[in-house]
Amino acid sequence: MVENWEEVRSQKPDAGRGKRGSPSGLRLLGFLLILSALIGTSVVAREISRIFYSRCITCHREGGKAFSLMEYKEAFPWRTAIKEEVLERRMPPWGAVKGFGDFRNDQALTPEQLELITSWSQGGSPEGDEKDLPPKDKLEEMMKESAWFSNGPRLDHRPGEIIASGDFKLIKPFTLDGLLPKNVPNESFQMVAELPDGRVEPLLWLNGYKLEFAHPFLLLTPLELPAGTVIRGIPSGANVALLPAPQN
Repeated sequence: MVENWEEVRSQKPDAGRGKRGSPSGLRLLGFLLILSALIGTSVVAREISRIFYSRCITCHREGGKAFSLMEYKEAFPWRTAIKEEVLERRMPPWGAVKGFGDFRNDQALTPEQLELITSWSQGGSPEGDEKDLPPKDKLEEMMKESAWFSNGPRLDHRPGEIIASGDFKLIKPFTLDGLLPKNVPNESFQMVAELPDGRVEPLLWLNGYKLEFAHPFLLLTPLELPAGTVIRGIPSGANVALLPAPQN
């Protein structure tokens, strides 16, 4: 929670991007390089495969939206491009600044995962041992962690949802469970909830969100919004669905 809307607006997108270059990031990279040398390449390769399976394979597979990363021989030629795409936060296409709002279906890679991929890409991209890789019969279970898992329920509409546009004022209490961008511009903007008592709750900071990879942002904990709360930050002409908490 922050104290006012101006404080929120003054923040910069790079604060949540998790790029390399910071002292802490360099220390972590050095640690991972030393770790991979000490314990061998199998553990690093195993963790890379788990990241691919839970964050990438839903789209990057035969019959998917993009080139396959199912097998090592398919992923190896793309190793440098993979590193660049994840460091720039273009992939996975989560489309929001990490750390602005907390989401239970967060697909953005952690700083540790980013550095692990960097270590793997720059360290020869080892295949590792097949026995250390996740079993193929567990693939679908791991893919369910993805926001784009096609066999799961689609959240295109939820009874009781509210379509908000511009500065939107709630006329009655609402328990917010998540947000689903419906029609938004390809630009960076922040959404907050300004409560009647003056408190400001950061909701979502869209940055690089693409409707072709549309998905909901489900809050880690449902947020109780009293009547009179104003949802601010949605650009004119855009609209975002406010998803209500499921009824028990």
